[in-house]
Amino acid sequence: MDLRTKFPRSMRVTVDGYVHLARMIDKCRAVLAGTEGEYIYPCPMDDRLMEFAGITAEQFTAAVRDNPTDPGVIQWFNRMAKPHTQAESEEWNRMMLSRGPTTPEKQVSFNKYRDAVDPSRTDLTSWADLQDLEEGRTVPQRA
Repeated sequence: MDLRTKFPRSMRVTVDGYVHLARMIDKCRAVLAGTEGEYIYPCPMDDRLMEFAGITAEQFTAAVRDNPTDPGVIQWFNRMAKPHTQAESEEWNRMMLSRGPTTPEKQVSFNKYRDAVDPSRTDLTSWADLQDLEEGRTVPQRA
């Protein structure tokens, strides 16, 4: 099953060295088409990627609107993104994929979302894992 027919791509999909970029493109396209449903663009995860790249939501939205294909958006993104070393990009990607709730209130929300999908998955600690679980992707048991 192609999850993009129902959901944005996983945050884990890496495009030109960036996790979350493919998902952000999908969500922006859905907002532009008026089909985003419960998805939010720009969300805090989108904001983190745009801040890391040094671009704004307005710029990104215009680029997605003006480029009907992923390669066009990705080419624009690579042209506009502030440069980072490979080590900086890898560290940022690790942070994004392992990022979990940062306050007690966000932990309560995280637990509520997780429990609505699968209360047995108390091993999950990252938003990336929770998104994948919620969207029907296989998420390995965590230690």
